[in-house]
Formats: sequence, structure tokens, C-alpha cells
Amino acid sequence: MLYQILKIPAALGFWLYCRRLCVNNKVALRFDGPLIIACNHPNSFLDAIVLSALFKKPVYSLARGDAFKNPFIAKLLRSLKMLPVYRTSEGVENMEHNYSTFDACKELFKKNGIVLIFSEGGCINEWHLRPLKKGTARLALSSWNDGIDVKILPAGLNYHSFQSYDKDIHLSFGKIISKEAVDMEKGFGRSVVSFNSLLQKELQPLVYEIGQDDVKKRKGYFEEPVAAWKKILLFIPAVMGATLHYPLHFIAEQMAKKYGAENDHYDSIIIAVLFLAYPFYLLLLIVLVFAVTCSWWALSFLAVLPFCAWSFLQLKKQF
Repeated sequence: MLYQILKIPAALGFWLYCRRLCVNNKVALRFDGPLIIACNHPNSFLDAIVLSALFKKPVYSLARGDAFKNPFIAKLLRSLKMLPVYRTSEGVENMEHNYSTFDACKELFKKNGIVLIFSEGGCINEWHLRPLKKGTARLALSSWNDGIDVKILPAGLNYHSFQSYDKDIHLSFGKIISKEAVDMEKGFGRSVVSFNSLLQKELQPLVYEIGQDDVKKRKGYFEEPVAAWKKILLFIPAVMGATLHYPLHFIAEQMAKKYGAENDHYDSIIIAVLFLAYPFYLLLLIVLVFAVTCSWWALSFLAVLPFCAWSFLQLKKQF
């Protein structure tokens, strides 16, 4: 229930926090299961939010196991259709819990469910496809061995920046990988190698390869000139948007600096704070305007403020 409730504002949030969202194959967003979305992992939990909000069917995400230590948090994450996976760095004794998660995934596949897995393992803010871990291959091979005809959809997420709330996002899907494409006749170990080789080949053209300081190359992928009509018509609402939303943006940036500057969560924390706090901030401003004017026209801020925020987003400098 919580997943469905939050999915609607998450999808609407792209209008406020995303300058452009480009998808190379929108048909893929309506795919049915059983399906594994095998994605790169450049931007922490924002990656899962993007894909979960866009896909028509519910998407179950595999997340790092240490986030499930607290029972209350674990219950909350599971209600958001997240399942734990553990790495050796999180304790070898926890690795056996991955079997339970894989069993849960296979039960979802039997019901035509969709599971998102980040095939690189950990998250790093970079424009680069890292070597793939074995988790995606093991889940796919185990499902095939159990007679489940799961398909694998390669997905590449690319962001124009990892240090700001405004986003240009390019989401690209590759060709479906099925059981028939993988060499499964030479033992499990070689099957994993065959699978990862094929998945790496499919993912490579979907993930941009850009040096951390190569702004020119980033501009080549993401920069788009602002139309003259936008500069003229949106200038005043953009100024209003920047001014009226500054306190909220300032708080979000300070929280991101405090909790995410050293762990590649900076970007995701900014978006999360804005997403969760914006409805309350909007309500607060409406109440203040009503208190000062004693006029019901204050309710117009429900439309005016988001439009001003969108206008600022359109004119804000990309680089």
C-alpha cells in the first residue's frame, strides 16, 4: 500500500526535480514479468526510485543488507518492496540470508513479478560501467534451473550531475537476455562467466564513459540550449521560484553535505529531502499567505509555487 501511495508523487516529482528525463524505449516500461532489470548503480537509492516510479508494474529492488538492521526500518523498506542482499563487507555470517532473498525473488517471478538488481554491486558516483558482480548471474541461473523463464532487461542510468537537485536523466534499455543466449553446458562457474560477459556487452553502450573532470564531454551528452521563448516567458516565475524555494533548497543541501558528502549519497539525499518536505513546505507557505492576507486566493499557491519551481528548473544553468 505504501509503495502505491508514494509512487504517484514520485512520478510527479520528476516534473519538479528533473529538467529532462529521456528514455530510449518507453515500451520497456510496460514490460510484464518474470523480469530482472539489470542496471548500473551510479546514484544510490535515487536509481531505484527512478525505475520504480517509471515502470507500470511494481518493481522489487534489491538493496544493501545493512540498511535492514533496525527492525522498524526493515519493515518500512519491505513495505516499499525492497529486499536485502548482503556483501562480504557486511559480514560473512549474513551471506546465507541471500538465499532467502533469492527464494523470495523466485516466488515473485512465478507471479510474473519484476526485480531490480544493481549488477555492479555497490554505488559510485561516476560515468563508467564497472565490472559486474555475480549476483545477477546467480539469480538468473538459479531461476532458470528451477524452470522459471525469467528474462533479463539491461538498463543504463546516466545523470548530468551528482551534486545538485536539478536533473537531466538518460535511461537506456538494451536487448532482452534470455536463457537461450547463455552457455549453460559447462558447469555453474562457466555459466556465470558467460552470463556476465553477455550482460557486460549489453550494458556497455548504455552507460556513458566520461572522466570525472571532462565537462566538455558531459556537455556533449546532456547540454541543451534554452529556447528563447522560455527565457522570456519564464524569467519572472523563475526568479520567484528561486526566491520562494531557497529556504527548502538550503536545508536540503546542508543535510546532503552532512550525511552524504562522503558516501556517494549526496545527490539522493537532496532529492529525498525535497520530495518528503515539499508538501509540508507548500502548506506552510499557503498558511502564511492566508494569515497575512485573510484571502482564499492563497490556495492558488498550490499551482503557482510548483509552476515557479518548474520555471526556475528550466532556466537554471546546467553546468
